[in-house]
Amino acid sequence: MKRILFFLIVAVAASTAHAALKIESWTLANGARVLFVENHSIPIFDLNIEFDAGSRRDSEGKIGTAAMTNAMLARGMRAGNAANEPVMSEAEISDAFADIAAQRAGGTGNDRGGVSLRTLANAAERERGVFLLARLLAHPSFPEDFLARDKARTIANIKEALTKPEVIGARAFSRLAYGKHPYSYEETVESISAITRDDLIAFHQRHYVANRAVVSMIGDISRAQADAIARQLTERLPQGEALPSMSPVDLPKGQEERIAHPATQAHILIGAPAVVRGDPDYFPLLVGNYVLGGGGFVSRLMKEVREKEGLAYSVYSYFSPMLQEGPFEIGLQTKKDQTDKAIDIVRKTVADFLRDGPTAEELKAAKDNLIGGFPLRIDNNRKILDNIAMIGFYNMPLNYLDTWADNVAKVTIADIKAAFSRKVAVDKLATVIVGNAK
Repeated sequence: MKRILFFLIVAVAASTAHAALKIESWTLANGARVLFVENHSIPIFDLNIEFDAGSRRDSEGKIGTAAMTNAMLARGMRAGNAANEPVMSEAEISDAFADIAAQRAGGTGNDRGGVSLRTLANAAERERGVFLLARLLAHPSFPEDFLARDKARTIANIKEALTKPEVIGARAFSRLAYGKHPYSYEETVESISAITRDDLIAFHQRHYVANRAVVSMIGDISRAQADAIARQLTERLPQGEALPSMSPVDLPKGQEERIAHPATQAHILIGAPAVVRGDPDYFPLLVGNYVLGGGGFVSRLMKEVREKEGLAYSVYSYFSPMLQEGPFEIGLQTKKDQTDKAIDIVRKTVADFLRDGPTAEELKAAKDNLIGGFPLRIDNNRKILDNIAMIGFYNMPLNYLDTWADNVAKVTIADIKAAFSRKVAVDKLATVIVGNAK
């Protein structure tokens, strides 16, 4: 009886996870886009607010400005618009969120930067949390002493990271794959040292603007309450001028770079710019890559490199779509004297896959695994929020999650071969080897 009950619970959970998510979306008068999922299952409220304020908006001589601006938002607040909005220190800001048991976070990527909030859905805690977050977004003080502290910490972290072969390899791969495009930008001691408080103020005023804000929310509130929260979060923000379009990503050139390092193993990265978010090829690439290198121990690369030849403990591949062509990347580590053999096998495996595609059995297994694992992608509010934030920022269809499994199910072998032929060319892949400079 217990076993039957267990399977019934699992079946209900899977059915709930596959159920349609009603994502409501609208645009405020100030241009901010809002996405909202009403969920009364738990008394929690989660929100993200994001902007086109990722590292691709850094200036070439001051790479790190986007990340530093975001990190400094909570270092201090200047006085706000009313008597109950005094100057607040970093400690006072932290205490104010802690007093209502709220969790505040922030961060930047290549494309976007923003902040998030999780709080109880009760009116008192929720309203206080939103009020504090709105102030934090609109009135950061960027104190000089904290900037000096954060710059020193960042520089120390950079120096430590640059001793690690995986960091050296990742930076070299970005440079080799993207050339002078902003997706190649990496923080350096010199670029962080050059950042001033005026740079942070200017970046904040230019990029943290109402008409480019994307507000995503899920929780135990109504549509009317969500609208009021979105307006409160963005009403203090200025209107931003149009940003210049980014330079196109250059076609890959198939370059190779070998970097000496005393590590016991060679760290290898192979790949190239490949896919934008929303590309029609995305689902064939997703399913095909599960077979090639995204499926762990059942992937082709793992079988050829690890199981047959014993050259690496692990080898993987993935596609990372972005606003512009995000990377297709393969990674592995191997003994230094096996470097060339491992690279040859990886390239042959990719070439064979491009020519033949997956087998019917591999295709079925990939689909079954991806579709079967989909409920785990949306099994809590935080994961759902991350997905709807992505949908909002990249202007994806509102039914993206509802149709995800269907889009995976309809992929064919011909679709995969065609998509890979358009996005991956073995002779154009950049190759970085750290630890074997021969």
